[in-house]
Amino acid sequence: MNGLPRVRVLLLGPARTVPSGVATHLNQLFASSVASVFELGHFQVGSEGRNESALRTLCRLVTSPLSLSLRLLTSRPRIVHINTSMDAKAYWRDLIYFAVCKLLRRKVVYQVHGGALPADFFARSQALSGLLRWTLCTADAVVVLASIELRAYMQFAPGARMVHIANAVVTDTPDFAGKFREVSERPLEIVYVGRLAVSKGILETVQAVGILRDRGVTVRLRIAGSGPARSQLESAIAAERLGDRVSLIGEVFGERKAALWYQADVLALPSYQEGLPYALLESMASGVVPVTSPVGGIPDVVEDQVQGLLVPNRDPGAVADALARLAGDRLMLQRMAQAARGRIIDAFSIPRLESQFETLYESLA
Repeated sequence: MNGLPRVRVLLLGPARTVPSGVATHLNQLFASSVASVFELGHFQVGSEGRNESALRTLCRLVTSPLSLSLRLLTSRPRIVHINTSMDAKAYWRDLIYFAVCKLLRRKVVYQVHGGALPADFFARSQALSGLLRWTLCTADAVVVLASIELRAYMQFAPGARMVHIANAVVTDTPDFAGKFREVSERPLEIVYVGRLAVSKGILETVQAVGILRDRGVTVRLRIAGSGPARSQLESAIAAERLGDRVSLIGEVFGERKAALWYQADVLALPSYQEGLPYALLESMASGVVPVTSPVGGIPDVVEDQVQGLLVPNRDPGAVADALARLAGDRLMLQRMAQAARGRIIDAFSIPRLESQFETLYESLA
């Protein structure tokens, strides 16, 4: 695009200040080389990052498509990048924005950040499945995070243009080798970082710590984040009498999060479903070994017993067994930590993400 005005791309997603994977994705694009090649803008959708009454929420839902229409007509982006997920609330909300963009003849990148696979989403309705298929085939490109999603979407909507672009993270973690000094002389340090939701398997992780205590294995678990399951976690910690081993430390950002990764040995993430969680990539880049479930894009990143340990979800005993194994074999822990960091550097770094999105946008511009 030498000497020519930069093509404008409008990204739809939550407020960039909220602690979510999609917000992280948006911020990465704005901070990347993509923003020097294309003129990026942001249009906020959804309730995250807003403090609204019910009436103001209703007003926003009614007026937001009109606001988007005005934005498209005034700033005239050539490409609109919709960041959505396969859950009912996000799909129906973003379908309206999608329709506005197509009516105004904009190229649409429709990126799916996890959720149900397409054949399962409207499994009970052929008509609604047909609507979803139309959405995917009408988009100018559909971006998915994981190879299992790529196969499922290609089978569900063969006419759609599918692109696989996995998430990425910064990999320049300092003094990585120092993590392993005296690591065998203290209890295993386990962390969870993210939204406090039952579907992340955090209750099973707390139960696993109780199982290990009963076996005489001492571990420490720190849970960072906020969300709807906090009260359940507090009750579970109290019921299991684990206050000396499990702590809720609230949300962590920036240097506090980096320090948490550096101090940790293991990430516990036995989720029920996932896209491709940033917590997994960030932790592995810092040499933290994942104990996680083989759901969503996780098997694209973690090979069992190489970069981490894969466990079935909803099974606290399996989580406890995996943690006990790492607590008892610190050489294996160190080997997996180094393999985990190498995996992220090789395949999930920011330059790869930049290159893929620049190529995609250029093909549409």
